[in-house]
Amino acid sequence: MQYAESARDAAARWDITTPSRPGRLPGVGMAGFRDRRTDLVDLQVVPYPAVTVVVDFGDGLLVDDVSGRQQRGSAVLGLAPGSVRVHGRDIECLQMRLSPVVAHAVLGASLESGGAVVALEDLWGRDAGRTQEQLRAAASWEERFAIAEAALARRHAAGRAVDPEVGYAWRQMVASRGQVRIEQLAAEAGWSRKRLWARFRSQLGLTPKRAAQLVRFDHAAHRLAAGHSAASVAAEGGYVDQSHLHRDVMAFAGVTPTAVAAAPWLAVDDVAWAALGHASKT
Repeated sequence: MQYAESARDAAARWDITTPSRPGRLPGVGMAGFRDRRTDLVDLQVVPYPAVTVVVDFGDGLLVDDVSGRQQRGSAVLGLAPGSVRVHGRDIECLQMRLSPVVAHAVLGASLESGGAVVALEDLWGRDAGRTQEQLRAAASWEERFAIAEAALARRHAAGRAVDPEVGYAWRQMVASRGQVRIEQLAAEAGWSRKRLWARFRSQLGLTPKRAAQLVRFDHAAHRLAAGHSAASVAAEGGYVDQSHLHRDVMAFAGVTPTAVAAAPWLAVDDVAWAALGHASKT
């Protein structure tokens, strides 16, 4: 599989707007996107250790996944969403990246990995429609960001938090860039490995091992995109060797490390998600 356009072309085609001040809810990032061109957008999504909520302000955005499921308009992409593509013309949308710890409370459910694309309405019901109407009627991106932040904060306050032990395990995974033993996390949390595995899986949608692999992959993908060699990325990223890196990248992104290095999806990250870094920490 090849990406439809170069990373340079992808970065050049988008007007990107980010909030002028840090958000009140840790573990949340937002960015507004407007397509400068009229030709078809066709992008392969590179998995990221966060749940992504996309609110479409037009009528041309289409997201499809490996299962054949298609979602037109506003959508939620779970962790490690597998082979997901974004299509459309004249796209204008708001993207929100939620730490899985935050997403559990905000969305009211954990999203399974491996191709999960869900309509926002399926998770928020009527509240999704009301929020989208307010966002579309807003006069500026700053107003949109404020409306979205208020909606997230309201649902977060009313939602159910993850277990403190699960939140701790996630933060340690991010801090170590995925290079941490699950047995160590369980011991530090005062739980058995089996209990941590079960609670983490039910609340965040991934097993602890898969989550750590995703965080490690994310760091590796951004190092590759920054121009570092696969050999050096493997050595510093905790991979056994370059072949191990190759297998992990193929498993998450469906393409080789060389293709990930040139992925258009990553070309905008330093602009759109600079405040988040390369993983949602909270």
